[in-house]
Amino acid sequence: MSNTIVAISTAPGVGGIGIIRMSGDSCFEILKKIFKPINSSNRIKGYTIKYGNIVEENKIVDEALVSYFKAPKSYTKENMCEINSHGGIVIMNKILDLCIKNGAIIAEPGEFTKRAFLNGRIDLSQAEAVIDIINSKTEKEAKVSIDQLEGNLSNKIKEIRKIVISIMADIEATIDYPEYDIEEVTNNRILDTLNEVDKILDSLEKSFYSGKILREGITVAIVGRPNSGKSSLLNLILNEERAIVTDIEGTTRDTIEEFISIDGVPLKIIDTAGIRETKDRVEEIGVEKALEIAKKSDIVIAIFDRSRELSEEDDKILQIIENKNSIILLNKSDLDRKIDISRFNNINKKVIEISTKTQEGIDELYKTISEMFKLKDIVSNGEIIVSNNRHKSIIINSRNNLNKAKETIYKNMPIDIISTYLKEIIEELGKITGESVTDDVISEIFSKFCLGK
Repeated sequence: MSNTIVAISTAPGVGGIGIIRMSGDSCFEILKKIFKPINSSNRIKGYTIKYGNIVEENKIVDEALVSYFKAPKSYTKENMCEINSHGGIVIMNKILDLCIKNGAIIAEPGEFTKRAFLNGRIDLSQAEAVIDIINSKTEKEAKVSIDQLEGNLSNKIKEIRKIVISIMADIEATIDYPEYDIEEVTNNRILDTLNEVDKILDSLEKSFYSGKILREGITVAIVGRPNSGKSSLLNLILNEERAIVTDIEGTTRDTIEEFISIDGVPLKIIDTAGIRETKDRVEEIGVEKALEIAKKSDIVIAIFDRSRELSEEDDKILQIIENKNSIILLNKSDLDRKIDISRFNNINKKVIEISTKTQEGIDELYKTISEMFKLKDIVSNGEIIVSNNRHKSIIINSRNNLNKAKETIYKNMPIDIISTYLKEIIEELGKITGESVTDDVISEIFSKFCLGK
């Protein structure tokens, strides 16, 4: 008999509707004590919604709609209900307390999805897709996670495991019937099959580049000397007055980070302090931080004021981006040009003239970033994309064991030695779907979930 768990599933704060979710053997018994349907019988039928009142000692706490899901046809495969109340935090906490007082216990983070996994409704990779969907920042990222939730990755992994298990059967047959002298034939067939499996795993491993970009996004640092237009560029990109813009140099002293989307891929834009020599300790810390962020970012947008001549600070910025993936912006194209543009001729960087005032060149900037990272090629239509670091590590380990298995064939070692490595492959791939994963790993995965999911 499983404990009945309960949690608030909607995000903290005030809203029109709040949802309290409850799952377990005693779910409906607890619900009967606190919920009184109006003009409806007490007979419980799955996939129905009843209107009524949440009560405590016959006093109305709130009016609510309650959704009923009978086992095994529920998210957790247990008896389950969702209480839709008004969204005030006081009301939701009151209903939560009533559920607990009548026998439920507070759910751990991700426990509803964990029960769905443990009860066989979804496998582990599908469970991980749930939190990825919740955390998605763009439609493309959400699409990859939905594909994984639908079992695309799971099915491919199960297909690979089935092939490897079939190879194991061929090896067993060779060992059991040595009189037929079929080892050489079996070795050739196994090698061909292992090469095919390696191609599939290689494709999954390579897809992680796209998956990582979709999941983590691209970090873009905006650097330049004070008053070159960094903060104005950030405000233009975000279409809001996010950063303070003044004629006073050194206004930006700390970083400002915001996300945007280009071609369905998240970009984390970071506005940094203007790079210059300064005696102001606070501004100096900001400059140091700007240099560190530029070093770690995926791409640097170096912005220069074309209405002013190049300075020593500008030369320092050019040195910073010399070996970095970067784009040069010559800002204030609406003003007369005083900058020596020939200074950029021998630099292997894309140079774009822009105006944060008239928005000239902004579309070209977006296009350049998209082309640099081939963002339009990152699609998931029918393509399985691995976006999880845990999955990538498992695939790499599986390929290592696969290569060791092939090496035993190349060295004409006894055929049964291959089995050791094939068993490792089966074991490793089972960690993705959860068929051979430890309890510690399961606990770690679900600890990252939010309450109520």
